[in-house]
Amino acid sequence: MQRRSFLKHAGLGAVATGAAVSTPAFAQDMPSISWRLSSGFPSTLDLRIGAGESFCKYVSEATGGKFNIRHFPAGEIVAAEDLLEAVSTHKVDCGHASSRMLYAKNPAFCFDAAVPFGLNARQMNAWMSEGDGLRLTRELFKPEKIINFPLGNTGAQMGGWYAKEIKRLADLKDLKMRVSGLAADVLTRMGVSPQPADLAKLAEAFQKDGLQAVAGAGAYDDDKLGINKVAKYYYAPGWWAGGEQLSLYINDEAWSKLPKNYQSVLEAAALAAHVSTTARYDARNPVALAQLTANGAQVRTFPRSIMDVAFETTQQVYKDLGAKDPKFKAIHDSYMGFRDSEMPWFRLTESAYGQYLGVALSARA
Repeated sequence: MQRRSFLKHAGLGAVATGAAVSTPAFAQDMPSISWRLSSGFPSTLDLRIGAGESFCKYVSEATGGKFNIRHFPAGEIVAAEDLLEAVSTHKVDCGHASSRMLYAKNPAFCFDAAVPFGLNARQMNAWMSEGDGLRLTRELFKPEKIINFPLGNTGAQMGGWYAKEIKRLADLKDLKMRVSGLAADVLTRMGVSPQPADLAKLAEAFQKDGLQAVAGAGAYDDDKLGINKVAKYYYAPGWWAGGEQLSLYINDEAWSKLPKNYQSVLEAAALAAHVSTTARYDARNPVALAQLTANGAQVRTFPRSIMDVAFETTQQVYKDLGAKDPKFKAIHDSYMGFRDSEMPWFRLTESAYGQYLGVALSARA
């Protein structure tokens, strides 16, 4: 019932056209409410932070300005690392972030965002709305007094930037790389040495601290952050993030006090912003990749031998985490079971179509 509600109230007609929800007549009789939303993203990442801004805009327009949510970039109210606690304690009414940042609190939170060899953006949408994703992740957030909603997905990501080519597994041994979370767990077992580094000071980290690689994200975000200025080898695929979902966190007390009409507006606005964010990434990433390549980025793909080791190592990481935490195992089994059921269809249709079209277009070039 819960997962059906996610789509039931979502105003799909408005979402399909990218339009904001029109102002309903009931807005005239509804209370005026003001909330604060703290983002976990800096203003530099305009598409990520823009998803939250769009959400706030849609809510205001749909209620005729009666429900106003003021948006704050990371650090203006609370730092990104303190966002979950701020929403949980109702310091702010809601927050917007990637649940990958909650890895240290509980690795299971990463299933609300992206995990190694996991779902792509469309599959994630299906698991959340038609599978058990929303129910399971909400059970995970419940002790934190938070209700979560999907609010943006970056789509497919790249596999990071490297100062040298990665041709064999030995090239990863003792490689100093800025990477975190589940990806760091896997890469550490493969020989990588994860290192902390401020994204705003990457050049210094490469020159003075011996940093050799950065996990990065996708072409558009990486270009915005200027990662290509410190490392030229750009690898694909991003096996640790087939599609990174961003999430809206709402304090459960604040949510329960809302009129039902306003709750429905929030659900619809979140989904509208969620879908449009992926479209924006899909439109901008190819252009950004072309620009990065023109500026000297050397695009490479990971050798199959490295991908195979990464895949097998990932399975062991999941097994170890599942043995320690039954909740992790339960979410993992649902998530990966859904992935496995989806793959025959995607392999038969989209994968085969994409592979053919790539060959055909290359032949005509």
